[in-house]
Amino acid sequence: MTTIITLLGSVLLLLAVGWLCSENRRAVKPRVIFGALGLQLAIVAFILFVPFGNKVLLALSGGVNNILAYANEGIAFIFGDLGSSEYGFIFAIKVLPVIVFMSSLMSLLYYFGIMQWIVRLVGGSLQKLLGTSKTESMAATANIFVGNTDVFVLMRPYVGSMTRSELFALMTGGVASIAGGVLLGYAGMGINIEYLLAAAFMSAPGGLLMAKLLYPETEQTSPPEDIEKQLAESKPSTMIEAVTEGASSGLQLALGVGAMLLAFIGLIALINGALSGVLGWFGIEGVTLELIFGYLFAPFAWLLGVQGDEVLTVANLLGQKMVLNEFVAYVSLSGVQDALSAHSQLVTVIALAGFANLSAPAVLLGVLSQMLPDKKDYIAKMCPKVILGGFLSNLMSASLAGLCYQLSLTL
Repeated sequence: MTTIITLLGSVLLLLAVGWLCSENRRAVKPRVIFGALGLQLAIVAFILFVPFGNKVLLALSGGVNNILAYANEGIAFIFGDLGSSEYGFIFAIKVLPVIVFMSSLMSLLYYFGIMQWIVRLVGGSLQKLLGTSKTESMAATANIFVGNTDVFVLMRPYVGSMTRSELFALMTGGVASIAGGVLLGYAGMGINIEYLLAAAFMSAPGGLLMAKLLYPETEQTSPPEDIEKQLAESKPSTMIEAVTEGASSGLQLALGVGAMLLAFIGLIALINGALSGVLGWFGIEGVTLELIFGYLFAPFAWLLGVQGDEVLTVANLLGQKMVLNEFVAYVSLSGVQDALSAHSQLVTVIALAGFANLSAPAVLLGVLSQMLPDKKDYIAKMCPKVILGGFLSNLMSASLAGLCYQLSLTL
């Protein structure tokens, strides 16, 4: 019962933090907030406690994984054995070329009008539930299946007409989620696939919840139908032209993402080196940004219902995720999860399931500055609050999942 009370307090506290940090508290719409909370609870209950729901989501994730496998065929042709698992995970080969492939694929789907149809169908459904716009609702849903950079590619034709709130929701949804295609990779490391699926599907309403709490809509949104008229006017004349234009755009995005990540991760390593050097003069060793963030995040681990000696373990994982990325944190989790309780495993897996970390602004700026060069200044100003929104969204999903788990034990 104590854990249930703690988790309820966590949900209320996270909502309070989001509201206090809001750009316009009076513009926050209760329908979005409470609708998203209800949808998250329904999703986690469906996935974790209904066998059919788990099977459906596994099938969907497998489909996304198959699409990524097709991209690997192109990677293998260009890079040969470097694209195989024999050489380990090489970001420049395993990730950046996928951006090129996804850009080309999305351009082709737009050419045939398929993506426009999906925007009307999926975005419209979420819009009716939460009252958000169709485009931002579609972006939030797409984050379940593809990575955050791929979502920017998918939404490229709509980005130029987005309001600031919609753009903020697009970015927040991206950092509040993990790519559907990497779920099986994490599962291969021993991470519970059911928890990963719960996190992925909860990220859609969860990202919108925090986005609309931190940056509520105050402008007139453009209907997707109006934007589609603009798309029709600039539509490529042939299928081949659509594919080549998409590939060219994807290459520019991949180069921007790679350059920004190189700079940010290198600077983080520089800071860790400086800490080691300076503190070493005083006989203090082993202090890194990850360790510092681990202690800073101890209260958040406690709010997730983690207890006893597990608090610092989970907090350290949150610190690794924030300073480095979720991939590194999941690798560390795979080595310690057997020592954690079932509750701690559940909330930790879900809390780590997002791209909200110190290198995320590099990706956001690298991608969106290419798409919207005239708006890069206010995009850069949004980035800190975007990271906050993604982090709060992950904690909210973990709190709700933990709450459902604890309630199931009492029933």
